[in-house]
Amino acid sequence: MEEAMKMMSTIEDIYNLPEDVRAELIDGEIYMMGSPNRRHQRAVAGVFHAVYDHIKKYGGPCEVNVAPFAVFLFNDDYTYVEPDITVVCDPDKLDDKGCHGAPDWIIEVISPSSRSRDCLLKLRKYEQAGVREYWVIDPEREVVTVYHFETEEVECYGFADQVPSLVCDGLIVDFSEIEIK
Repeated sequence: MEEAMKMMSTIEDIYNLPEDVRAELIDGEIYMMGSPNRRHQRAVAGVFHAVYDHIKKYGGPCEVNVAPFAVFLFNDDYTYVEPDITVVCDPDKLDDKGCHGAPDWIIEVISPSSRSRDCLLKLRKYEQAGVREYWVIDPEREVVTVYHFETEEVECYGFADQVPSLVCDGLIVDFSEIEIK
């Protein structure tokens, strides 16, 4: 008996989507992305500005980008993600198309439709690719989970806490100052 072969999608399938359709590609499978709600956008904007302002003030090699920003996680044709916030400290990984390889720090703001993908699938992929730090912000539960893949530590914070980053030396995001509600 012949086994049915599943057709894997590639980055070309992502490029061929209509311009107003956002999707990610993980291990050859396309995942459609819904429109973010207001709380999601407020969380992204607040954290992005905190990271951007810190990098601008203190300098260094890191660059921060906000979605939609292409990350070719394994630098292949089968995995393409658009994290909410991406910090890359190696300028050689960046070009006009996006980031080729693992960013240093990824921040995702989850929504009900992306919860399992962000908390399970992408968590594993980011760790495998060599991302150093991964933040999962959950506006519904008002929790920030920080994964430090290099030290294998996981920390949980609330929306009243100050959350430090190991990637950007001296950066602390004060969630009590971000209006997410």
